[in-house]
Amino acid sequence: MRERLFPRSAPSVHAARRFSAETLDVWGVTWRQDDMLLCVSELATNALRHGVPPGRGYRVRLLVYEGGLRIEVHDSGPGLSRTRIGEGMGLRIVAASCDDWGVLPRYPGKAVYCEFGTCGEGR
Repeated sequence: MRERLFPRSAPSVHAARRFSAETLDVWGVTWRQDDMLLCVSELATNALRHGVPPGRGYRVRLLVYEGGLRIEVHDSGPGLSRTRIGEGMGLRIVAASCDDWGVLPRYPGKAVYCEFGTCGEGR
C-alpha cells in the first residue's frame, strides 16, 4: 500500500496522478494503467470540487491485493450515495473505466474507491 496527502489546490490533481503513475511503475503494474490514472484524476477532481473544505486536503491510497488493485480517494466532505452519480461526468467516467467502484463512510468524510481486476480480467 502507498498513500499520500495532497493539498486543496488545482495542481494537486496532476501531482496525485503523477504519484499514482510512479507507484504503478514501481509495482510493475502496466495493465490498464491509463484507466487507473484517469480514475485518479476524476476522483481527485471530485474531492476538490465537492469534498475538501478550506484548510483541508485529500488522501490518495493505492493497494494491491490478490485479484486486483484498488484506488481510494479520501476526503472530509459529506457522504455520497452510490445510486446518485450526479450531474457531472466524473463518477460516470470512473464507473465506465473500472470494474467496481463505491463509497465508504469515514470519519470525517468518505473514501471513494475504484477497483481493477488483475491482468487480463475485467474490461
